[in-house]
Amino acid sequence: MTVIKINAITVPAENGDELAHRFAARAGAVDGSEGFEGFELLKPTDDREQWLVVTRWRDEESFQAWLQSPAFAHGHRSESERAGGEEPQPVASHSELWSYTVAGGSPGHA
Repeated sequence: MTVIKINAITVPAENGDELAHRFAARAGAVDGSEGFEGFELLKPTDDREQWLVVTRWRDEESFQAWLQSPAFAHGHRSESERAGGEEPQPVASHSELWSYTVAGGSPGHA
């Protein structure tokens, strides 16, 4: 059963572009993970400060395996840390992980 993981990240408006840049720099890093089905970074269109990182997984076990993988650890280090440089400042002030299963939808999307 497909599971949806949503990381709700609180990002002050002045840091939004940097968050998008950091995600773009890691584009495709999770694509080859077993059970991975898709990814979206959702930017707020109103005055909210919560960006949503939405991933789809074949099942909970696939998601948990990715969390424990070297690819996850590598992808969640900063660009400069990977290059041996100085650690940049965080752009987010808070995040929380939400977990869902697909309960219904359009044909081909459930």
